[in-house]
Order: sequence, then C-alpha cells, then structure tokens
Amino acid sequence: MNYYVYILKSLNNNRYYIGQTKDLEKRIRIHNSLKARWTKRYQPWELVHSEIYLTRSEAIKREMFLKNIGGVGKKLIKIINGEI
Repeated sequence: MNYYVYILKSLNNNRYYIGQTKDLEKRIRIHNSLKARWTKRYQPWELVHSEIYLTRSEAIKREMFLKNIGGVGKKLIKIINGEI
C-alpha cells in the first residue's frame, strides 16, 4: 500500500498544511468538511504538492522533516523541484 505526504494551501488566507495519509482523496475531502478540526477554520483547501512512499514510516519521516524546516510557503518551490 502507498502512503502520501501532502501539502495543502488555504484559498482564504495563504496558510499551508502538511500531512500524511494512505488515502489522499479522502483526506482532502475531510480537510474541506466540517469533520476537520484545525483545518476547517481555513477552508477551502487545495492540494499543491504530494509525494508517494511505500511505507508509513517513510511518509512520517518526510512529514516531520517538512514540518520542521519552517516557512513551507517560501520553500515550496524547492520541495517541488526536489531540492529538499
């Protein structure tokens, strides 16, 4: 089974959200629904980047790395270009 690391961007206030999941489409629907906790305040969300991993542990490591680099908005181009 594949696991995904993803970056969402709020269309309302230019915030970013980084997460990981095994069902990307379902997870994005949840982020844009009333079931979402933190992200419902900044809806709607759009997917701006995703990466595929073979194991959940790989996806979690990448998610933690991306969350710890800070300033995702400024570094998104580098992430997409594979520089980080």
